[in-house]
Amino acid sequence: MMPPAHTEYRKGLHEVADGVHAWLAPDGGWGRSNAGLIEGDGATLLVDTLFDLPMTREMLTAMAPVTDRSPLRYAVNTHANGDHCYGNSLLPASTVIHAGPHFDDDLHEVPPALLAQLMTAELGPVLGPYLRRNFGAYRFADIAVRGADVTVTGPTVLDVGGRSVEVLPLGPAHTRGDVVVWVPESRTLFAGDLLFIGGTPMMWSGPIGNWVAACDHMLALEPATVVPGHGPVTGPAGIRQVRDYLTFLDGYARSSLAAGRSWREAAAEVDLGPYAAWGESERTVANLYGAYRSLEPATEEITLLDLLTAMAAWDRT
Repeated sequence: MMPPAHTEYRKGLHEVADGVHAWLAPDGGWGRSNAGLIEGDGATLLVDTLFDLPMTREMLTAMAPVTDRSPLRYAVNTHANGDHCYGNSLLPASTVIHAGPHFDDDLHEVPPALLAQLMTAELGPVLGPYLRRNFGAYRFADIAVRGADVTVTGPTVLDVGGRSVEVLPLGPAHTRGDVVVWVPESRTLFAGDLLFIGGTPMMWSGPIGNWVAACDHMLALEPATVVPGHGPVTGPAGIRQVRDYLTFLDGYARSSLAAGRSWREAAAEVDLGPYAAWGESERTVANLYGAYRSLEPATEEITLLDLLTAMAAWDRT
C-alpha cells in the first residue's frame, strides 16, 4: 500500500491501511469534511457522517461493499459541528453512536433548520452573500438530528470485530467535546477538526493552550497515517503545522492584548505570514476573538452572527 503522503486527494473512499478507509472531500473548505471506516471481522466503525443527507448517502453507498459484509456496529462523531454529524439519521438504528462531552447540547445549539433559514434570510450585503457562497449548496431543511447513544468522557476501547479501536477525548479545543479515533494496530489516527490541512483551523471553543496540548497528545501517539477533519491525508508533519499556527496565534494575541489593541484591531493588523496561503483565512478573526475571550474575560461578548459578519467583512478586504 502507498504511504499516506501519496494518498491521492480526490473525492471518494481510499484504503489508507489494511481495513482502514478514509472518505475524502476536496477541497476541504466549509462543510467539505472527511470521514472514516474501520473494518474488523464482521463489524465496522464509522468515523463521522457528513453535512447533509445527499452527501452522507453518497458516502454510505460507496462504503456498502465493506458494510454489506461487515455491518456498522459503531459510529463515532468527533464533534458536534454539522459537517461531521448531520447525516447520523441515515445510520442503522442498531449502530451505537459515541461522541464526546456536550455533544447533544452543542448539536441543538445551531440546528439545521436555523441554517436553512439563514440561507434565505436578509442578512445585509456582507454576511448574506458570504453565508450563501460557503453554505448555499447544502440541503439543511430535511435533516433530523440524531444524538449520541454513549458519551465518551475518558479513553475508551471499542471491539470492532476483534480489532481494538480507541476513542480519545482531547477537548475542549476546536469545540467543547472533541474526540479522536486511534487504530493502534495500523497506527492510523482520525483527528476530526483538531486538524485542518491546507485550511485555517477554526476555534469555536478553545482555549488555544488546550488545542496545543491536543496536538502534543496526537504527536505522542506516533501515528503513521493521519486523516484530518478537512484536507488531505497527512502524517505527524501535518499535526506540527497546525500546532505551529496555534502557537503563532497565541503569541500574537498575547502581544496584541499587552499592547492595548482590541481583538478587532488585532485582526485588522495581523500578518499571517506563511499561513496566509491557507484557505478560509478569515477564521483567524474568530480565533483571535476566542483567544482574547480566554485571556481577558472582560473582552466584549458578541453573537454568532456578529462574529460571522466580522469574518465576512475581513474576507472582503
